Amino acid sequence: MVQTPQYTASALKAELNAKGWRMTPQRQTILKMFQELPEGNHLNAEELFERLQAEDAGMGISLSTVYRTLKLMARMGILRELELAEGHKHYELNQPYPHHHHHLVCVRCYRTIEFKSNPILTIGAKAAQERGFKLLDCQLTIHAVCPECQRSIVQ
Repeated sequence: MVQTPQYTASALKAELNAKGWRMTPQRQTILKMFQELPEGNHLNAEELFERLQAEDAGMGISLSTVYRTLKLMARMGILRELELAEGHKHYELNQPYPHHHHHLVCVRCYRTIEFKSNPILTIGAKAAQERGFKLLDCQLTIHAVCPECQRSIVQ
């Protein structure tokens, strides 16, 4: 199932222009790549760069441009920056409630399972509100060992 785009290219352009930045073809291409990413998939900068090159959508996008664009879109709240078990950041579209989810990650094989939890979101929203903050994202990443890896440890 492909995620429903929450940010259109025109919405991104308006937001960038309001901050004094431009909507470049590279930014639009990267946004489109995340909009077309199947639900549950996450990309790191290198994986995104490889996909852009493989689909010939790279338009000469350098790896440094990919890194800068990912950071910018994460700061803007368009992408969620995820700390999974592999030691580098992954990204996905930031979906608002009720599509909000958390991650359970195996620290051995890096298998990642998404799950929803309204109590976690409620606690995050309440903590932000009590301190005068506006909640932009609430994510929990649980690092564990999956059943398959547990079996291989025992053997």
